[in-house]
This record gives sequence, structure tokens and C-alpha cells, in this order.
Amino acid sequence: MRVMLAAIAASLGLAAQPAAAQPSAPDYASPANWLCLPGRNDICSMPLSVTPLGPKGYGPQIVSAAAKAPAVDCFYVYPTVSRDSGLNSDLTPSSSEEKFVAQYQFSRLSSVCRPFAPMYRQMTMAAIAVATTGGDVSQPGIIAYSDVAAAWKDYLANRNDGRPFVLIGHSQGSIMLEQLIANEIEGTPAHKRMLRAILPGWNIRVPEGKTVGGSFKQTPLCTRPSQTGCVMSWVTFEAGKPPQSNALFGVSNVPGQTVACVNPANPGSMGWEKLDSFWFARSSYPVPGGPVRWSSTGAPPTAYITTPDLMEGRCVNDGPRGYLEVRSAKGPGDVRTDRVGGEVGQFGIFLTGWGKHLADISIAQNDLIASVDALGSRTPQSNISSNE
Repeated sequence: MRVMLAAIAASLGLAAQPAAAQPSAPDYASPANWLCLPGRNDICSMPLSVTPLGPKGYGPQIVSAAAKAPAVDCFYVYPTVSRDSGLNSDLTPSSSEEKFVAQYQFSRLSSVCRPFAPMYRQMTMAAIAVATTGGDVSQPGIIAYSDVAAAWKDYLANRNDGRPFVLIGHSQGSIMLEQLIANEIEGTPAHKRMLRAILPGWNIRVPEGKTVGGSFKQTPLCTRPSQTGCVMSWVTFEAGKPPQSNALFGVSNVPGQTVACVNPANPGSMGWEKLDSFWFARSSYPVPGGPVRWSSTGAPPTAYITTPDLMEGRCVNDGPRGYLEVRSAKGPGDVRTDRVGGEVGQFGIFLTGWGKHLADISIAQNDLIASVDALGSRTPQSNISSNE
């Protein structure tokens, strides 16, 4: 798997070629090539029923809905999810792949920002298989990034209207946005409107003891909750199971640099912080120890639940290692589970070098929504488009 991501990174370096060398991208002027757009009936505007699960049991259901006139935009690039047969996905969204992950990771952000999520010809699960056997996946990587860059340019030219924005990605999505910031945003007027980039699930690098350098020349890590123009990034590992030297995530392969960790509950904190999590409670994906029993009081009444303060996390940086260490914060009398999933399973084996990769956004999704909401509340109303 390390070979696969190294191949992606190398292919994205090729994607910085002159425009003439790039493959033809989809027409992002067409709404059909967007998974989510503001003001449209799509997966990001669909009301979502969510049940809070507290220490004493389930609370009243909450319906998450899109905001009418949020102050900021969110531009989201989804992770590797396509099982299409080729090395690049098609542009037809699947309800169990692109639509599902966008609903799970991103749709609730529409309650605090205008949602933009392009479809892109991402590198598929099949591309991962090719890369792990030493195959060349540079061209599929170029295609995927070229699509994201084209969608960004369309958004900036025709949809942004000078508004502040937040970038959100995960895994392959974070890789794409890392390259987008470096190639298309840093050093441009748009950089001043970037309130934050939220890029979990990928090894964003900084020099040891520093907050800027490595992956980005100008964009620092966030060191306080109110900071703008900065990056939040983390990779999640269970307490007592840190990434080993050959781990895919959480270990920098560049001498003198470490993997960035910004605590999603409290940027800048190096201590334990309670996490406000969001989960798909009816998942059939395998979990170490068997299926999670979320509460001793019974099964969740809705597919999605929140678990405020059930988990806590702290950032760890130790030489090249950098990761978000998480553990249960369950107290006496708490009816909730003391374990959650997120590990990547393959043929009955869980990949230790990935940590809790699948939970990177879930583990603190409510914290992320609150942080974007807070950033928006401090945005001058003059920055809100008159088209709202």
C-alpha cells in the first residue's frame, strides 16, 4: 500500500505539467458533473435523521438540513471509494459509493456552508491492486487530479463570487487537495479567501518542530481554533497501537520532517480533548472484536448517530511520527460502547499501518461542523454573495 500512495504522489507531480499535456477534463459548467451543488436537490441537501447517544442512552432525533444563506463555501473531494472496473472511475455516482461517502462525510456540512463536491475520475480500488503489484498508475493519477483542478477552476471562476471557502478532503481526496493548494492556490488571490483546509487521512508533512514547510510553502498548520488560512490534518490510531516505522500513515519518509497532527476538537492542543463523533451505526463493515454494540439499551433508532464525548484524542509527534491518538472516554454508568471501528480490513486481516483510517472524519465530525460554523460567524456579511 505504501507503494500505491507513493505512485499516486509521483503521478500528481506529473499533473503539474503545462495544460497542453493534461488529459481532457469533464465540463464542470454542467451540473451533471457535480455530486453536490448549493440550492439543488441532491445528496447534500437531503434531510438526515440523526440520534444522539449519550451516557444514559438515546436522545430525541435531530434532523440535519441545509442552511439557507451560509457565509462560507465548502469544496469537498471524496476518498477512494469506487469499485469501477478500470483504473479510473466513471462519472456516474453510485448510491453505495460516491453518494454514500458524500452523505456520511460531507452532507451535514451543508448546515453551515454552501456545498460543492465534484465528481472526478478518481483512482479506483482496481488501481490500488495494480499499484501494489508494481504496476504504473501515473496516468490514472494525472487524470484524477486534472479533473479536480478543472472543477476547482470552474468553481472559482463561475460559482465562488469572491466568497471565503473551506477545503475538505479525506485520503485520496486529501492528496488531491494537497496538490491543489500547492499548484493552484498558494500565491494567488484565492489563498487569502481560504479560511481553512481540512485534510485528514493523508501524511501532510512539516519540518519537525515547525508549523509550515514540507507539503506547503506558505500555508501553516492551524495552532488555534480561530485561525484562518491554515491546514488541519491528522491520521487516527488507537491508543497503545502507534504507527510502526513501516506504517502507511503516521510516519514521514522525508528526513527531518514529521506527519502533521492538528487536534480536530481544539487546534493547537497537545493534550487529551473530548471528541464529538458521528457514525453510520448500521454498517456491515468488519470491526476488530466483532460488530459494535452501540448501547446496552438497544439498537440505534436511526442509521446515523452522534456520540458526544465518548472518545477523546490527542496529537502525538515523535520524530517522523505524527498521529491523532484516540481512546474511549466512557465513564462509570455509561451505557455506550467502549470501542468504535475505523480499521481497514482485507480478507479478514486488519491493516495495522492504516490505523483507524475509515474513522478519520467520523471521530470528530461534529467538531468540524462547529469549527466551520464558527469561522462563518466571524465572516463579514459583505462577503456573502448577493445571489443567495
